[in-house]
Amino acid sequence: MDYKSFVDMIGVMTCIISVETKEDGSYGDIRIVTGNDAYIASIEFFNEDAPQMMSNKFIPNSKYQTYFPTDLNFEDFCYRCAVLKQPMHTYVHPERFDFWFNLFMMPLGSEGNLHYCTYSQIVTKNADSEEMSNTSASIATDVLKTCIKLSGATNFAHTMDEVISDIRKICDAQSCVILLTDHETRKCSVLCESRNEYSMLPSMRGVLNDQFYDLTSSWMDTIGGSNCLIAKNRNGMEYIREKNPKWYESLIQKNVNSIVLFPLKFNDEILGYIWACNFDTENSVKIKETLELTTYFVASEIANQRLVDRLKVLSSKDLLTGVLNRNEMNNKIDSLRKSDSDELKGIGIVFADLNGLKRVNDQEGHEAGDLLLKNAAIVLQNVFTGDEIYRAGGDEFMIFMSFTTEETIKEKCEKTKKLQRHYGNVSFSLGYCYQNDSTDITAALKLADQRMYEDKDQFYKEHPELKR
Repeated sequence: MDYKSFVDMIGVMTCIISVETKEDGSYGDIRIVTGNDAYIASIEFFNEDAPQMMSNKFIPNSKYQTYFPTDLNFEDFCYRCAVLKQPMHTYVHPERFDFWFNLFMMPLGSEGNLHYCTYSQIVTKNADSEEMSNTSASIATDVLKTCIKLSGATNFAHTMDEVISDIRKICDAQSCVILLTDHETRKCSVLCESRNEYSMLPSMRGVLNDQFYDLTSSWMDTIGGSNCLIAKNRNGMEYIREKNPKWYESLIQKNVNSIVLFPLKFNDEILGYIWACNFDTENSVKIKETLELTTYFVASEIANQRLVDRLKVLSSKDLLTGVLNRNEMNNKIDSLRKSDSDELKGIGIVFADLNGLKRVNDQEGHEAGDLLLKNAAIVLQNVFTGDEIYRAGGDEFMIFMSFTTEETIKEKCEKTKKLQRHYGNVSFSLGYCYQNDSTDITAALKLADQRMYEDKDQFYKEHPELKR
């Protein structure tokens, strides 16, 4: 068949793909046989409105890797269309291109072990919402269920447990995980995990260690510019072995024989990854299309939750010293006043007033005063480790301790007095109160405050030259 004349009759960018099959049923080389002028122009001539390929010269019957990196998703689509004779369509945004691709593939004939299909693409810089929502009823239903759960969530962690369970069932996988990555701390954490009762795979929570982030940082290179990685057979696992041998060995050791992996991205930031292991490989197309949409909403919800968490931190922390702020202190006191007396035992209240702050501000400037406050907070953090430290305002701090003893409180106050000598002109006046429980927190606060002022009076009697 004259494939060149055939594709020249098609108006959009189109080429002919050939897929070689082997005796064992696997596929070999995938080649671009020929293309119409529009398709060849997209390769040979640079155009800012079209994706730039790896080579600027089209040679008929070249392996497709001549023009873009190995892509398992592309190979799977070519195999299904050319060999299995299934018409294929997808709307994707590969990571390696800043473009959206509306892709259509139609099966053609076969000649021996070579099988052919058309490959047509419409490229746009911006996403088309109608194309993104153009999906099958079953996929739309699955994605809608996830969206409803996310939008109505009152307990984020519990909702994500439900979502990951639903995704695992859609994939019919032995295990499904959402892993979050923190690029500042280079740490990973498991957001949620679902495993079926017959799974031979270890729990991800047991596998995670301090070095796991280094492994995840290699995954985007392994994905290779596509929007996901689907390794569903020997070809796919061999691809991982060649691209990422360390990860491949880890997968094999944990009895993983197939994996679908999607990065969770929001505003070009990778928040983490979602993957399913040992999934229903016969249903890979539906799984891919479902997760393409689902991960978009999941990533958005995770980003929103992170923003809420950051706002909570900002609203609860004193921005200068890093300890809890007055608002959090008031909330704590209010909660203690409302709590039953038997909820907390061994209550300790310590007031720590920083001596000489006004003098430093007046004589040395507010930058010196801010540094004094920061050093004062460091002293308290080093002594009252594990306790709740609040900046009550100005030069005053409050420390709340629970399940402690009066002896421990005294020891920590004495340690504060000793340690402050190593931090320049940091000097505290301290007052504390110990109660068996939180029955009368108001009285404890008054007594600790009174003792603090008594200590301050004594300080200025001994150092009259420092009196404010």
